Amino acid sequence: MLTPSLMVAPNGARKQKSDHPDLPITIQETAQSAHACFLAGADILHLHIRTKNGSHSLDPGHYKEAICAVNETVPEMPIQITTESASIFDVETQFYCLKNVVPAAASISIREMARNTSLAKQVYKFCTEANTTVQHILYSPNDVALLADWLGKGWVPHHMNSVIYVLGRYQPQVLARPEQLSAFLYASKYLSLDWAICAFGQHELACAKLALQLGGDIRIGFENNTLLPDGSPAKDNAQTVALAAALIKDL
Repeated sequence: MLTPSLMVAPNGARKQKSDHPDLPITIQETAQSAHACFLAGADILHLHIRTKNGSHSLDPGHYKEAICAVNETVPEMPIQITTESASIFDVETQFYCLKNVVPAAASISIREMARNTSLAKQVYKFCTEANTTVQHILYSPNDVALLADWLGKGWVPHHMNSVIYVLGRYQPQVLARPEQLSAFLYASKYLSLDWAICAFGQHELACAKLALQLGGDIRIGFENNTLLPDGSPAKDNAQTVALAAALIKDL
């Protein structure tokens, strides 16, 4: 059995210091958080960048600066960038980001790509040619069905079989619970997927535990949750990563 992967998402697109004082916003804060999380047991960084005012950004130059900072601070840690729109960016902007960053790995929402199917085909073709590892963000079983359709049509190549199931919601706020995973697994039972989960709210670790027991990977971090299982605030991203790493060790 392969050791499950533990990805950390330390900030996301929306949360601010008002949500948690240790939420990393600047590039240097993100790099420092990545280093602490790597020492706590995280295998890979899910990277978001922010503008000077703290809002979500897909600026390629800013991404390159952040990647360099993380590589300098914790060179052993692989990086996955996000192309999340956060209700701000269109597919053209997402594709522009990918073409100009050419990341080693990227998360891409198939639901967001469906806003422009002609460009979507180009996105997946580009990622194949650039050897960018794609992880499909799937927010619901309907997204699983969409991925299956695009795999069948050849729009998404079959080697792009990495997905992350999102349990719960940020807006409108829906607390993640472990039982939500079953709908995703049922919808994808005929697909050969390399899957992981992330989970909104204080049941994040309970969701992670079930995913690990069922053979999935996990993503932990302040992007989705800043609370410990008892509802109290976590000290920082590294604390929740360490708790998740302990779950993996217990397998």
